Amino acid sequence: MNALWLVRHPRPLVAPGICYGRMDVAADPEHQSQVRDQLAQHLPWGALLHHSPRQRCAKLAQALREVRPDLQSASPSGGDPDLAEMDFGSWEGQTWDALGEAALSAWTAQFADHAPGGGESVNQVMERVERALQHTREHPPDGQVAVWITHAGVIRAVQLLRQGVRRVERATQWPTQGPACGEWLCCEGP
Repeated sequence: MNALWLVRHPRPLVAPGICYGRMDVAADPEHQSQVRDQLAQHLPWGALLHHSPRQRCAKLAQALREVRPDLQSASPSGGDPDLAEMDFGSWEGQTWDALGEAALSAWTAQFADHAPGGGESVNQVMERVERALQHTREHPPDGQVAVWITHAGVIRAVQLLRQGVRRVERATQWPTQGPACGEWLCCEGP
């Protein structure tokens, strides 16, 4: 595989400060159109599109295929669950402020294996993203470019995995930088 494009979904229609990891919130339609048009101009011919099951990712993938029929869908119908954002369990839909300092401190104190809100730990995310990377490495034809339409947490996990970090031990290891909604990174090989 030549390259892996990591695309963060368009801006979600959710109030600022809400924890919305696995929530299936829609993307802003105007922003989605802008992102589609920009990506359509930049994506290599015949790229393989993989996407998260969340509609903010799936609808962008669908819109891209409508304007660029050369793009091939590589995700199963309904999307690839390994590309979904972290599951925050009962925290989903709440404001970060409402969760309280004790809950957030418990998570950062045991960042590697604590499942916030009873959802999913950071290392569980790392394991499934590593599985998705392995699948992407094994299944494309030679020279084909893969495009993941996904979430910030997945992109940050890929950044760590590409640095050889397979397991996160401390919150300070988690990348703080990544693409904003509607932006993307291009990596050489997965």
